[in-house]
Amino acid sequence: MTEKPDYKDTVFLPKTDFPMKAGLAQKEPAILERWAKIGIYDRLRETRNGRERFILHDGPPYANGDIHMGHAMNKVLKDIIVRSQSLLGKDAPYIPGWDCHGLPIEWKIEEEYRKKKLNKDEVPAAEFRAECRAYAEKWVAVQRAQFERLGVMGDWEDPYLTMKFEAEAAIVGELLKFAESGQLYRGAKPVMWSPVEKTALAEAEVEYEDITSTQIDVGFEIVESPIPELVGAHAVIWTTTPWTIPVNQALTYGPEIEYIVVAQRVDHKVKRRYLVAWDLLEAFEKRAQFLAFDDDLGNTVELCGRYKGSDLAGTIARHPMHKLGGFFAKPRPFLPGDFVTTDAGTGLVHMSPDHGEDDFLLCKANGIDPVFAVTDDGKYRDDWLWLGGQGSVINNKFNAPDGPICEDLREAGALLAASADFNHSYPHSWRSKAKIIFRCTPQWFIPMDRAAGSTQNTVRAEPVEALPFPSSGAEEKTGLRQAQAERVESNGATLRNIALDAIERTRWVPEKSRNRIHAMVEGRPDWVISRQRAWGVPIALYVHRQSGEYLRDAAVNARIIDAVTKGGADAWYATDHQALLGPDYRLEDYEVVTDILDVWFDSGSTHAFVIEQRYGEGVRADLYIEGSDQHRGWFQSSLLESSGTRGRAPYDAVLTHGFALDGNGRKMSKSLGNVVDPLKIIGESGADILRMWVASVDYFEDVRIGKEILSGTSDAYRKLRNTFRYLLGALDGFTEAEKLPVAEMPELERYVLHLLGVLDADLKQATGDFEFNRYIRALTDFANEDLSAFFFDIRKDCLYCDAPSDAKRRAYRTVLDTLFHALVRYAAPIIPFTAEEVWQSRFPTEDQSVHMLEWPEVDAGWRDDALGTKWQGVRGARERVTEAIEPLRREKIVRSSLEAEIAAPDLAGLDAEDFAEICIVARAINGSGDAVEVTRTDNAKCGRCWRHLPEVGEDGDLCARCDGVVGG
Repeated sequence: MTEKPDYKDTVFLPKTDFPMKAGLAQKEPAILERWAKIGIYDRLRETRNGRERFILHDGPPYANGDIHMGHAMNKVLKDIIVRSQSLLGKDAPYIPGWDCHGLPIEWKIEEEYRKKKLNKDEVPAAEFRAECRAYAEKWVAVQRAQFERLGVMGDWEDPYLTMKFEAEAAIVGELLKFAESGQLYRGAKPVMWSPVEKTALAEAEVEYEDITSTQIDVGFEIVESPIPELVGAHAVIWTTTPWTIPVNQALTYGPEIEYIVVAQRVDHKVKRRYLVAWDLLEAFEKRAQFLAFDDDLGNTVELCGRYKGSDLAGTIARHPMHKLGGFFAKPRPFLPGDFVTTDAGTGLVHMSPDHGEDDFLLCKANGIDPVFAVTDDGKYRDDWLWLGGQGSVINNKFNAPDGPICEDLREAGALLAASADFNHSYPHSWRSKAKIIFRCTPQWFIPMDRAAGSTQNTVRAEPVEALPFPSSGAEEKTGLRQAQAERVESNGATLRNIALDAIERTRWVPEKSRNRIHAMVEGRPDWVISRQRAWGVPIALYVHRQSGEYLRDAAVNARIIDAVTKGGADAWYATDHQALLGPDYRLEDYEVVTDILDVWFDSGSTHAFVIEQRYGEGVRADLYIEGSDQHRGWFQSSLLESSGTRGRAPYDAVLTHGFALDGNGRKMSKSLGNVVDPLKIIGESGADILRMWVASVDYFEDVRIGKEILSGTSDAYRKLRNTFRYLLGALDGFTEAEKLPVAEMPELERYVLHLLGVLDADLKQATGDFEFNRYIRALTDFANEDLSAFFFDIRKDCLYCDAPSDAKRRAYRTVLDTLFHALVRYAAPIIPFTAEEVWQSRFPTEDQSVHMLEWPEVDAGWRDDALGTKWQGVRGARERVTEAIEPLRREKIVRSSLEAEIAAPDLAGLDAEDFAEICIVARAINGSGDAVEVTRTDNAKCGRCWRHLPEVGEDGDLCARCDGVVGG
């Protein structure tokens, strides 16, 4: 028997060295080195010079540790956007930056001191600041390398650092703009304070955790009242912060609330009378365990009188510790407060103006000033008559039912109820994780409701808008807030007005985030910009000792800025202040302010020394991108800073993304052991896998990442990589001379070009909407469904077996070339390492890169909706044929679709031969029934192309086409 010839060497199989296995973890560092060698970022700036500019301003992370998944997600998303804008042909610079001042870094240095049992306060300030600077420099270098490893392209040689001298000078300059326009004041008022870190905190530095506190009911004996029956009764207050009782100065009632006096009888004798709100009597009785009905022993609680709250005006009580004399012997007046409710407590609220905002405002309006009893470390002053030198005041044991406060109140006969079982949310420092307090201290503020240019620039205390939690208990206090929020200066726009207007003029992505920041700005307090720390930019002001006004002199300010430019922030603490003041002022007449600026003011000023200094005065960023927590952080501080100095937002658009959670949707935590480390993922799988995950998730919401999720991402990546591998192999040897005009192409090729046109429009729209999950889904669906499972599948016979000069094969390869140039560009922003590898595999060059290219040219004429509709029908008919063949494959009647003949009720507008080719079957005819009928063909198989055709004499012989190709 004659052996059949082997025709495999005559088939034009794809050829490529591009490996199926990615090996990204090993390849990516070499690609990074190549990009650095050819200076790709600088070359892009040169080639895009003069083009439309797109500026994404980088929100600065803290330079204090290895990057985490939140960092990775944020930086990758930024890089995808910057690269996509560059692909569109724009000049899209990216200046990475770091926040280098503030508590996060200072805290780390203090931790090192504590480990060595050293006291930070005993170290010279200049030496301490130098250590902070060195620490920040170290982590800037570490994080820079980690961000670069993610494939983030930017000006890594010249990033912005808030601790650079020119940056510190610019921040001081921005502060002095506020000062010159009268938008600063110093006031003693309650602010969020961390006793552990000994500094005021911004709202963005606070997080809330559920805790259990001690709740107490305390009786204040009434000693004077227009209602004689009240004298001798005890006004009952309820609070969850017992430590504020030693600083109490007044009691507050609701004018419209109904109050009652009840008498407790024991052995038929009146033991004591209590004043509480009628609606809260039952709750008070339960806490105090009073008898609510008569018993045989003569014990009862009986009603003695009912009064409207307004009747209590003029009533005076005395503090439970009045016998100590001094502060505690002063009368405690009853004051009306619209914020008092009957939601909880007793309907009477004790007032500590040092530790509550409503307390402060109401007491101030009635001539009662703070006493500053609690020191910066959270203890009572040594000279305080009750518990002096003791604390920390928020220590659980200190406030416990058997702690010193409750014990003293119990001994004084004033403690009516105490239990350590009140569950509620309470603010903590996000850095130390310790509880914070509301503490009245002299601080510097930027007012929200004072018009720019106002002459009110003294250090006198000013009211402040509502802060986010009550401080002298869980009492509801809301009445004064609305009135304060409505206070607007009449002589011009206020910072709040300007900021709210800027919010409306800004694009917010997603749109719902507009409401979030609008509500925050609308109800936020005055901006506390001072901190009592060492590492930061100084509040470089001089305050006149007699008038209390800070100096506003442009010449002095210019000298201050020049000094900081030359010597950095340290210059303020080591300079000759008389030289800065100049000949017109005497240093002995002025106080030199030593507080530092809130780090949010630093980062809020970055637009000034990153955007404007590099690109021109008045230029603002096209886009800011950060996590949703930055509505109260960087987005807001930048908005307020720019609104106060420029009258507008520093950005045209703001994108908010969610947080990265573990695979089960939980917040990542070292204690839970569920941290997903981006550096580990990069080391094992490569940065492109992580980048593809970022692009594929709905990052406008919180997202999940874990082993299974990344496995799915890896599968999607492999399919896309294999598409590129096929294209590279199928285009082996392709030249310009082989190209065929679109007009001469078969319908299938023209249909695929139509699909490419549709894809191109979708990707451009997704790019404009910053929806890269839609972008990558459209790209991968096109590659998998339109190309691999359809176009490539149909045309593989043409590619392998048609003659190189055949028009159909030329048309196919021409379209493949078009697809290659488009897809590699589309993929470049998402998986830049792979795109570079793909491009270099086909066009190896020493000094070029795929990332120098621009968006592919897609001819608008390729879009043909009528053709698209027709071929959607063809694909539907093809799917029905495939479904009909599948049972025969399972039963091994046919081994492949090439062995099947079909009779279909619908050939989708194609002739039988073309429809058979599309369905990859031996023969197709119009059937008479409603379903596709399938039979096994009797035709022999061509030994080269494996098609079953009537012209083939016996299996192994060649069909006419193959005979012509082999013989030719």
